[in-house]
Amino acid sequence: MYGPLTPSAEAPIAAARLRVRGQVQGVGFRPTVWRLAQDLGLAGEVRNDGQGVLIEIQGPANAVRAFPERLHAACPPLARIDAIDQSPLPCRPREGFRIAPSADTGADTPVTPDAAICPACLAEIRDPTNRRYRHPFANCTHCGPRLSIVRAIPYDRAHTAMADFPMCDACRDEYQDPADRRFHAQPIACPECGPRLWFQDEAGACHEQPLARAVALLRAGGILALKGIGGFHLMCDATSPEAVARLRERKRRPAKPLALMARDIEQIRAHVPVSDAEAALLASPEAPILLLDKGGCTLPEALAPGQDCLGFMLPTSPLHALLLDALSGPVVATSGNVGGLPPCTDNDQALARLRGIADGFLLHDRPILNRVDDSLARLHRGQVRLLRRARGYAPAPLPLPPGLEDAPPLLAMGGELKNTFCLLHQGRLVLSQHIGDLENAETLDDYRHNLALFQRLFRHRPEAVAVDRHPEYLATKLGRERAAAEGLALI
Repeated sequence: MYGPLTPSAEAPIAAARLRVRGQVQGVGFRPTVWRLAQDLGLAGEVRNDGQGVLIEIQGPANAVRAFPERLHAACPPLARIDAIDQSPLPCRPREGFRIAPSADTGADTPVTPDAAICPACLAEIRDPTNRRYRHPFANCTHCGPRLSIVRAIPYDRAHTAMADFPMCDACRDEYQDPADRRFHAQPIACPECGPRLWFQDEAGACHEQPLARAVALLRAGGILALKGIGGFHLMCDATSPEAVARLRERKRRPAKPLALMARDIEQIRAHVPVSDAEAALLASPEAPILLLDKGGCTLPEALAPGQDCLGFMLPTSPLHALLLDALSGPVVATSGNVGGLPPCTDNDQALARLRGIADGFLLHDRPILNRVDDSLARLHRGQVRLLRRARGYAPAPLPLPPGLEDAPPLLAMGGELKNTFCLLHQGRLVLSQHIGDLENAETLDDYRHNLALFQRLFRHRPEAVAVDRHPEYLATKLGRERAAAEGLALI
């Protein structure tokens, strides 16, 4: 643990400019820089710009030298520092350290992945003395919805699904305070100004105490449709063979494995072995569905018939956490869809399509603008292997191999089945979330929607389009059409 550096009156003064690249916008990075500068007694400023974050610092030379290492150590949970380039500056009169307005020179990292509820927010919603006690939409710069709620850049509240929820005075004070972990957290909300939750039964009647109704339904062996971060889940008691069989019959999914959600690591360990590395991945901000060896599992075989593993995840949102807190065991949390269609994202769509499957609906009025499925992963020989890259991971960029940093912008359209497209953008690879099978008309519409969205978010203008050589793939046809219409090279 680092302590503050105490400058002396005789200490030499130095100044420096630091260019920080990586996943450093929209993740609480600037407030971290501000707090670190306060601790080290440094003056200057920090701002977002088109290349990442730009920092100017001035103060005791030993503090300036220590700053990069201290910044790496203090990096926020959702941030990732790829590089810090430092250059000297001439010293000049400066007073204090400020967070300067962003320079709109072309956003390089405009949107980060959706992140599972962080420990601090989880503690707040469980604390009866906190103003966000049992609030299903608590979030901060360390967690909460991102890609699923954005429609345009710059990434601010007016361009998200929270545009219709004006902040109350208390939330605005937090939002404007650099010392608060909710500084510039765009989805910030509380019971006074946030989205509304309700429970609707299969007959269409709405009920008070929505969480209590949902819990009672699950305890009675019923099936719940819950509106999550990037889509709907269908849920039932995972310890009940009858409830699992009922869900399979209604969803017409006789054998495909069902994803599970548990309250915490200890609850998962009550059913299957979990290594320390697996526990860390489950509890990470990405919070994927993680395939775990069954071992001596006593849960119903019907959850994953004939398989040697089960897919578990921890609660991904405050709403999921509050629901699981009230239950004594894990639940099935499978995708809220039917008949090969993508998971539902809209309340009316879910009520129409999932009626006859779900016995009740836990709904809210924060729109899901972009469908983002749960990610699926497995640890293999100590490495995380992503089988489906979506919530928690997309659209975080991946580095190109050395020597390709100056490669021209390119759009790779992806395949026909389990589609994911990719932008080669400013020396990095930006993969979309898992889209699905394009032979389904609604999935194809979602594919078109996300292509347009990513082009807006990353201000991407490809010089070439890469397609699969199969002439009948829909992604190939669309790629050929775009290349011809825009005069782009075709690969």
